[in-house]
Amino acid sequence: MAYRLLAIDVGSGTQDVLVYQEGRPLENSIQLILPSQTVILARRIARATAEGRPLFLWGRVMGGGPCVGAIADHLRAGLPVYATPAAAKTIRDDPAEVQAMGVEIVEEPPVRDAVSLELKDVDLDALTQALALFEETLPGRYAVAVQDHGECFGESQRRFRFRHWESFIRAGGRLEALAYGPGEVPPYLTRMAALQQLLPGALVMDTGAAAIHGALLDPVADAERTAGLIVLNLGNEHVLGALVQGDRVYGIFEHHTHLVDLGKLIELVREFREGRLSNDAVYADGGHGAVIAPDYPGHFHFLAVTGPRRALARPMEPYFAVPLGNMMLSGAFGLLAAALERDGLPLPNGS
Repeated sequence: MAYRLLAIDVGSGTQDVLVYQEGRPLENSIQLILPSQTVILARRIARATAEGRPLFLWGRVMGGGPCVGAIADHLRAGLPVYATPAAAKTIRDDPAEVQAMGVEIVEEPPVRDAVSLELKDVDLDALTQALALFEETLPGRYAVAVQDHGECFGESQRRFRFRHWESFIRAGGRLEALAYGPGEVPPYLTRMAALQQLLPGALVMDTGAAAIHGALLDPVADAERTAGLIVLNLGNEHVLGALVQGDRVYGIFEHHTHLVDLGKLIELVREFREGRLSNDAVYADGGHGAVIAPDYPGHFHFLAVTGPRRALARPMEPYFAVPLGNMMLSGAFGLLAAALERDGLPLPNGS
């Protein structure tokens, strides 16, 4: 039986989908860039708002962003929103904060005419239906990347999320530690845990980790791993930088894309390369933070850039990583590489 894998890199704007099948040329694999589930839900919520109908949200914790903004717009329009306890965590971890926004937390829809929407980061039914039109089927093996801030109460989500990265760097920063199989997800990463409930047996990763892993599949970037390099992922919502040498990550910084212009990006990369970028400085500027291992060798000069907003870095004259020939699937390819490594299988030709 040929090895098959559904890899999905879930972002705030898009979900980047790869259907991999052993023995099929990678170039012939199904590759899709689709709106992410939070964008899809935001559109459905906006339609309910326009129709003046109540909302009933159920399902699991998933990515917020656009859909949470649409929920807020629905409430501002004077329309009711009901949510189950699990679904409410998509809005805020603390139920009291959700209720303070005006959302009523319930187990069942209290009104008949409410628009019922299931919250989940991956819609297997929709993907199955779409592929069936082309006589294709979905694999039963999954690898998914999401950005999980972690469940926290009474403190900054940005601080809480970055403590996860700090723990990773302190533990040695091994690339293989960035992927979680069944039973391996830390309990505070509730979004990843929800994915493994939805997709039993799934391998899950952070989107930043998947992007790093994917960028390193580019042969030019991979050749710089011995000397050390900076991998920079310019995403739609977040900028993530990593100091990588061999299979070790020596440092991470994370900021919000809309707060970073070219001048700031140049400064961030320069201080990061020199080992001077501080956690407090990035946080005070509206980002998540920065952490650099005390034994960082220093001055990794090569800069590999990936991500949908990569054009921002063009004046810096970086190397634009194109793993397996498709930059937009860097995260999905990173998921594929992590899954194949776990299963003791080689990467496809062309890597």
